[in-house]
Amino acid sequence: MDAQGIAPFELYAIRYARHGGRKAQDNYIGAVDFHDADSDLEYYVWVARRGAEVYVIDTGFEEQSARERGRELLMPVKDGLALVGVAAENVDHVILTHLHYDHAGTLGEFPKATFHIQDAEPAYATGRCMCHPALRHPFNVEDIVGFVRKLYGGQVEFHRGTAELAPGLTLHLVGGHTPGLQVVRVWTRRGWVVIASDATHLYGNIERQIPFPAVYNVGDMLEGHKLVRSLADTPRHIIPGHDPQVMRRYPALSPETEGKVVRLDVPPNNPAE
Repeated sequence: MDAQGIAPFELYAIRYARHGGRKAQDNYIGAVDFHDADSDLEYYVWVARRGAEVYVIDTGFEEQSARERGRELLMPVKDGLALVGVAAENVDHVILTHLHYDHAGTLGEFPKATFHIQDAEPAYATGRCMCHPALRHPFNVEDIVGFVRKLYGGQVEFHRGTAELAPGLTLHLVGGHTPGLQVVRVWTRRGWVVIASDATHLYGNIERQIPFPAVYNVGDMLEGHKLVRSLADTPRHIIPGHDPQVMRRYPALSPETEGKVVRLDVPPNNPAE
């Protein structure tokens, strides 16, 4: 207990897919030449748990999307959740950081959940910007239809800006990557950790202040970097959305989950990271 007596959450990153063979220009705007600039991407969902309270952060994608987009699906998201003792069909709260295909697929696996999202995100995903192929490419139309069905089923809760879902867990609108991108600030036993999602795909984006190429508003993305840094206790408390280093920097939940699940509520393996 700390932070005015708030009980800490357990916090996990679950690796469910990957995309290899990427070059620096795929990850950074402009000419860059530094170590790890040619980083692959890995795909995560996250779980914040405190006793009976469970918040799933993002829902990943399924096999069809993996095939269509040339991604390697390592395991279904629901199987990854089971590794931390979470049954998708029993989850009450899902936070959607945004509606891109790799963050908002598999919604049907969560029949009981309330889905938390920023006002601006569905407006963007169903508005005039989707007339432009470059902007609609990261979305999967069937995922958006599935989200609308959840909305009409009374399972969506909208937020505008900062919102507290529970003591020690807050949502923050950052935009940039999409207009409605939100990050999640979580109180853990090591302090305030920020699940940055695609506010920074890789550690290098936020550390070097170089935007990722998939962007709606570059200025908002860079301002989002500042906001994320202000929300996290230290740079080591920022968790990027797609960096393979996350799996190396943090300890596995168990020997059986090596390479699949790491704990984010404990310090990194290397204190310098």
